[in-house]
Amino acid sequence: MKTSPRLPLLIGALASVLTAGATTYVSEVWSPDLGNGKYKNPVIDADYSDPDVVRVGDDYYMTASSFSDIPGLPILHSKDLVNWTIIGHAIAEMPDYAKFATPNHGNAVWAPAIRYHNGEFYIYYGDPDLGIFMTKAKNPAGPWEPLTLVHAAKGIIDTCPFWDEDGRAYIAHGYAGSRAGVKSIIGMIEMTPDGKSTIGQDRMIYDGHIDNPTIEGAKMYKRGDWYYIFSPAGGVATGWQEVLRSKSPWGPYEVRNVMEQGDTDINGPHQGAWVDTPDGNEHWFLHFQDKGPYGRVVHLQPMTWLENGWPVIGVDPDGDERGIPVTTYRKPNVGGTYAKETPQESDEFDSTELGLQWQWKDNPSALWYFCDANAGKLRLFSHVLPESKQLYDSPNMLLQKFPARDFTATALVQFHPRRDDKFYGVERAGICVMGYNYGTIGLESRADGIYLTQTECYKANKKGVEKEVEAIKLTNGTEPIYLRMNLKYTGKPKPREKGDYSAEASFLYSTDGKKFIPMGKPVKVDVGHWIGSKFGLYCTRDFVSNDSGWMDIDWFRVTKK
Repeated sequence: MKTSPRLPLLIGALASVLTAGATTYVSEVWSPDLGNGKYKNPVIDADYSDPDVVRVGDDYYMTASSFSDIPGLPILHSKDLVNWTIIGHAIAEMPDYAKFATPNHGNAVWAPAIRYHNGEFYIYYGDPDLGIFMTKAKNPAGPWEPLTLVHAAKGIIDTCPFWDEDGRAYIAHGYAGSRAGVKSIIGMIEMTPDGKSTIGQDRMIYDGHIDNPTIEGAKMYKRGDWYYIFSPAGGVATGWQEVLRSKSPWGPYEVRNVMEQGDTDINGPHQGAWVDTPDGNEHWFLHFQDKGPYGRVVHLQPMTWLENGWPVIGVDPDGDERGIPVTTYRKPNVGGTYAKETPQESDEFDSTELGLQWQWKDNPSALWYFCDANAGKLRLFSHVLPESKQLYDSPNMLLQKFPARDFTATALVQFHPRRDDKFYGVERAGICVMGYNYGTIGLESRADGIYLTQTECYKANKKGVEKEVEAIKLTNGTEPIYLRMNLKYTGKPKPREKGDYSAEASFLYSTDGKKFIPMGKPVKVDVGHWIGSKFGLYCTRDFVSNDSGWMDIDWFRVTKK
């Protein structure tokens, strides 16, 4: 493996400071660390699609696709590849604000790669409509530099930088058939050593149409004299992991299948990152599994290098030099034992900034929210609905990823619609589950008072109509109230097939926080555009005026049922 240069003492100290100062969070609903020296997959049971990881010293850093959600390019940290926490994001907002003033479902940030080079962290990603972008930072927790357009193009995705020992640099990548008009090929383009622009023309280096359809997701490395490109093939939910190797960056490349589903229920195991332990004695591979409405969750596999120079990912019980994924396994030997830690979920809103688990549907406005650290509350101001009048298209939804198969999300809220001497119009606020199908439980201002409502919308991406399932007029709608969503797995996984990962969300409310009353009916959860379903908070209105109402959220907690 081509390892990072020896770390300067300053960088090593910086990495220690940023992790030591973070507050440890352990989920109630999913932790992969079994506490006995073993772990279970997935190591992150949340939608971190197309994960890529780099080791710097004894620290591991991960990023993943964020598409149009903001902040984008999440940065996660781990000491042992099992316990992960969010430490920041590389994109605070997209530079083309006009484009990102309304949701751009499924666009923008596709399959990034994170690397460490000459004392700096680099992330490259392909925007299928615009080209290859890069950002860099000395501290992985940020700040990150503004995005640089390295190479303008349409259809280039899944980009990975590589700096060779001779000083030359390259970008390996895939192609999006929807934009490029062709797919199932891997490309390569040389770039300047500073990583800011490209040299010459893009070239095809591998054609997978016959043996490896839909090959993409290129991740480039070097081990000894061989250049390796790890690439998934066969499709997101049904594919396998390929490795290409050559003595030249430009090929020709030999190809081998190094991991497939086998008789496991881990469908489509591919697309990820090869890393080693600090002593170089162990090799590991992180990849995703597509679980439909739950998104693309992250697995950790052992990896072995054979004497013939090919890797095997997972375990190889039949000795055919093609691995299958593990469900449980011993933890990596990283030279120490570390406390359990998981990505953040619950939020007490006692900071002047939002928790790192939250994302907006597009570039946020300062007018949407206020983090009142003195009161320990988040205030969401109502925002005018888009032209479609549909919550699915509202940019000011504050959402996070599903953290597990089954969980409960509860918020203590207080609604303050705009209402002085007249009725201005309808304002709505509450909890939602959001995908192509969505559902809400919330409060709604009407001419005759405030109502507690439960709504549903199916096929929102195809202009499905939101429907009110149940409405209850409240005696005093501005009193604090507890809103709750239960997420329940209803599917049956089918080994060797895509699997059934169906789920439904049901809604409840309480006036005392003890007795919760079901409301309306469950909503069948669906995927979003290239993402899993998400859940969180909303606050909207259907009128334009010189002021708005708001909803205060005292806390938002994710717990077991």
